Amino acid sequence: MHGYDLLVVGSANADLVIGVDRRPAAGETVLGTDLVTHPGGKGANQAVAAARLGARTALLARVGDDAHGSLLSDSLRTAGVDTATLLTGGAPTGVALITVDPSGDNSIVVSPGANGRLSPEDVRAADRLLTAARVVSLQLEIPLPTVVAVVETTHARVVLNPSPPAPLPVAVLAACDPLVVNEHEARFLLGEDAGETPEDWASALLALGPRSVVVTLGAAGALVADQDGAVRIPSMRVRAVDTTGAGDAFTGALAWRLGAGDDLETAARFAVRVGAAAVTKAGAQESYPTLEEVEAVTASAR
Repeated sequence: MHGYDLLVVGSANADLVIGVDRRPAAGETVLGTDLVTHPGGKGANQAVAAARLGARTALLARVGDDAHGSLLSDSLRTAGVDTATLLTGGAPTGVALITVDPSGDNSIVVSPGANGRLSPEDVRAADRLLTAARVVSLQLEIPLPTVVAVVETTHARVVLNPSPPAPLPVAVLAACDPLVVNEHEARFLLGEDAGETPEDWASALLALGPRSVVVTLGAAGALVADQDGAVRIPSMRVRAVDTTGAGDAFTGALAWRLGAGDDLETAARFAVRVGAAAVTKAGAQESYPTLEEVEAVTASAR
């Protein structure tokens, strides 16, 4: 019996956000808005996104024994995420420094902090949690050996977003169903063999070993691919306010729907709608919609 629709193993950060008229060039200083602190981190974001939609969700992560850690704990619990395995200590809570321009595009620098101390031993100590989930969602804001330990421990379906991008072991690639990438991540993994189109990227990525691939395309939607072929999924047209965390909203929604039994294309069609709804509000976790809000944004976009 599965205790969770989705287990997220990953990062939890405090997002320090400043709005700018334009992002600075090398050596340049620009003025921005007042600093705003939001709960974030790719792991916590995905867990909150899924829980807001109604998924039974747990998060295995590590935060510091500090104010930012308390902020994250409170945000996760409020969203309905099970935080029984939210570990504390080892380093200060991770921090993401984010600038957002008027178009909603962002640039991010991450200081991992406690995320870098989430260890393979932590994973092995949580083996009961790993066996209680239908789907496990992973990212790369935690150490790669920890990601490997999850793949070696769990029998659940594995969804991996390789962000920030890094070379992946063959065993990790083989476990991905799907591997979720944007253009930047696809080109990093493929190098000179990337090709020019999302279909090219998906085909080349499948050749590396994952069971399926999803390429996120921002406002253009997504592409899903497996050995049976590739399908493009268009997005709704919405007014983007802030794209911070939109990819995490997409991945959290996708992983939940896969855990609920949807096929990959159906899950991705739903996740595209969730990602579109998320960009209509500022912030990461604060922007994540409920099911009712997804339906409202969908209706207004028709």
